[in-house]
Amino acid sequence: MERKGSSTAVVTKELVATALRTATATSREEQALRMRYGASVDKKAALPQAHNGNEELADELLLIEMQLLRGLKAHRGPAAKTVATKGAVKSKIAAKLAKK
Repeated sequence: MERKGSSTAVVTKELVATALRTATATSREEQALRMRYGASVDKKAALPQAHNGNEELADELLLIEMQLLRGLKAHRGPAAKTVATKGAVKSKIAAKLAKK
């Protein structure tokens, strides 16, 4: 019996990334392929929409997103002031210690 020659294929992360752009795969399959071959996600790609054309749901999601962003901005505001205040206090302490 003769042995049949086997061929090998080299799969690169660029090839996988290109194939994932055109192929239809579930998010779990896409994640597995990206992890296996090290293919990264396009940083400028738009996120998929969860409303599937339902305008009422799209409005509701937009409202929730706006509320979350407003809360995040409110949360970050005092923290930045606190850091600046702590820096000023540390500077005063360092100045007094330097005088001694």
